[in-house]
Amino acid sequence: MRPFLCTVFVAAVALSAPADDGKFGHSKHGTAFDAGLRSRPWKIEGAGHAPFRITTQHPEVQGWFDQANALLHSFWFEEAERSLRWCHKLEPDNAMVYWGLARCGLNWFTMSQPGAENLKRYRDFLVEAVKRKDGLPERERMYIEAWEAACLQPGVKPTEVIVQKLSAVCMKYPDDIEAKALLGLFNIRQGSPVANDALLQDVLRVAPMHPGAHHARIHNWDGLGSEQAIASCELYGKAAPGVGHSLHMPGHIYAKVGMWHEAALAMDSATRVELSYMNNRLALPYETWNYAHNRDYLCYIQEQLGRGNDSIRGAKDLIAAPQDPEVNPADTEWTQFPLMRALVKFERWGEILDGKTLRPMQGPEMNAMRTAAEVIALLETGKRPEARERNRLLESQLAGLREQGSKDDKAGADERLPLLIKVAQAKVRIADGDRLGGLAVLMSAAEQERKARERGEYANDPPFDPWPVLRIVADVFAEGGDHRAAIDAYEKALAQEPNDGWCLAGLAQSWIALGDRAKAREYAGRLMAVWSGADKGLRPMEKVLALKLNPQPFPKTLRPERTYEPSALDKLGPSNWKPFAAPKLVGVGVDGKPVTLEDYRGKNVLLVFYLSDKCVHCVEQLSAIHDKWSEFDAENTVVLACSSDTPEKNNANDLSSFKIKLISDKDHENARRFASYDDFESMELHSTILIDKEGRVRWKRTGGDPFMKIDYLLAEIKRWEKR
Repeated sequence: MRPFLCTVFVAAVALSAPADDGKFGHSKHGTAFDAGLRSRPWKIEGAGHAPFRITTQHPEVQGWFDQANALLHSFWFEEAERSLRWCHKLEPDNAMVYWGLARCGLNWFTMSQPGAENLKRYRDFLVEAVKRKDGLPERERMYIEAWEAACLQPGVKPTEVIVQKLSAVCMKYPDDIEAKALLGLFNIRQGSPVANDALLQDVLRVAPMHPGAHHARIHNWDGLGSEQAIASCELYGKAAPGVGHSLHMPGHIYAKVGMWHEAALAMDSATRVELSYMNNRLALPYETWNYAHNRDYLCYIQEQLGRGNDSIRGAKDLIAAPQDPEVNPADTEWTQFPLMRALVKFERWGEILDGKTLRPMQGPEMNAMRTAAEVIALLETGKRPEARERNRLLESQLAGLREQGSKDDKAGADERLPLLIKVAQAKVRIADGDRLGGLAVLMSAAEQERKARERGEYANDPPFDPWPVLRIVADVFAEGGDHRAAIDAYEKALAQEPNDGWCLAGLAQSWIALGDRAKAREYAGRLMAVWSGADKGLRPMEKVLALKLNPQPFPKTLRPERTYEPSALDKLGPSNWKPFAAPKLVGVGVDGKPVTLEDYRGKNVLLVFYLSDKCVHCVEQLSAIHDKWSEFDAENTVVLACSSDTPEKNNANDLSSFKIKLISDKDHENARRFASYDDFESMELHSTILIDKEGRVRWKRTGGDPFMKIDYLLAEIKRWEKR
């Protein structure tokens, strides 16, 4: 149901639309260089150690290439590309640098879709590497040819080809641990995870803290045999502590095995490290692919810890974070679903039904899920007539979904419905007195979920559905007094979601109903361990406390856990995005007087870095903004336009007639501070930046072309003003 994570990454690094060579703000090296980060790299402390020897005449190139290689092992593609772009500046004809640039997009995520249009720039990099491969040592040439065979040849299965080619490198150069680490990554889901793990362990015997080997081991066991990766979970973050993803991925495994406190510590740490990076590098949430995934996963883990208030607050912050029309529109599942999931799980029926908290979402399936949540909320609040009416809307939405499908799809459409929808349908039947019919729907949904889990469809993301369906089945059995059946269903649900608090609470109650206080006390103790920091007054906890079992916390995990306490991580920075202070702006107006942001404190500022009055696209953007000047003024927003033109030239050109204040940035110092300068090619870039009344950056877009969706800028101002 959810798009694969690579789509989020690809969108984030392709914000600037490719354009023709020779235009203002565009690379002299071709359109492949017009996207991505364009300010110089810095040495990242804690990137991990993964040296990759290449042929170079420049010692600095080797250092930056090694950093990029380590970052690629941790899927930090944006920053890897930044390091490689500096390598290219220093040595423009280095074939291995072009190969590294290609790897930033042609990687494990994307090998299954090399024909996708948004990967063209990376294939262009690869083409340049291939042009320059002659004369390289055999080892380096084999790496380039591996990607060439996988990504530039029509009609092949890229992952299969890359595995074959990397295997050849390993056989030819058995001491090349980089080849083995890459092979171990691309081998995932291509064969036996046991055999693949042996290959990665071979890397770790030589390099015990290799970030790529630990990372690949975690992915290798993510969703199947997750306990096998615990050792790498404990070491990966230590191997690359400066990379958010090295803290994030252990959270996957800890969640799979029910070590919810460790999972929260990992995912919360990852979120904070990513946010610190964003604040330090002037990056917004939609400019780093992992932010939404971190935040979504942390919300889910906090749910499992019974910390509904934390989860809901985080989900609302995700929605409130800056949005981009191409990357993270407000109506996508990435921004909306964490909130829906938590509201359902924590029975916040009023917020589900208020018509404001949950927004309409993209796509009929997602909106059908929202309607399903409303059906459940109406039933749970005793509004059965309204629930039936809302269920009729749901059926209409589902009919539309079926109609959109092909004839072949229609037959199995109901079998593939999101589980939340099926649960809503089942609850309507049960409320109408058809308990057996409702149970039949639930059992069908539970079987659908079981098969999906067996296929590994729960490996990369938190589940869309608030709970394992078998937990809902168990609740129905328990409510009907069939506690033996309830216990069986709860235990099966626990096998899917280990240490799920709702299942533990249900088991304690069912065992006490059967007269077994010892069993009930055991499960109550496990609940106390998992929910040690849970919100006060949660209904499952209150019911267990009412049993008066006096349990002691009884953790049942593969290894002892540390207790999750968010405040203990404050040293890493905040866990939710907040707008960061804008860099210093000191320009010169047409009157020769200094212009600063402080001059406009108390007003919103639309700051535009443009290239010249000779740049046609710059003039188009400023003209479009000028046409909307009254609307910006109504939103208490001033417009500042900054270029390297002198005050005298600004005063004399046609732009001076616009209701926009022109600022001279003769030496590009302001452009550099706002990352609106290409350090690789020493040229200005187009930037559009929104700054709020307190002088904080709220939104930005930088690249070879100016941002032309002026109404979107106005909408963003209105959105944050409402908050």
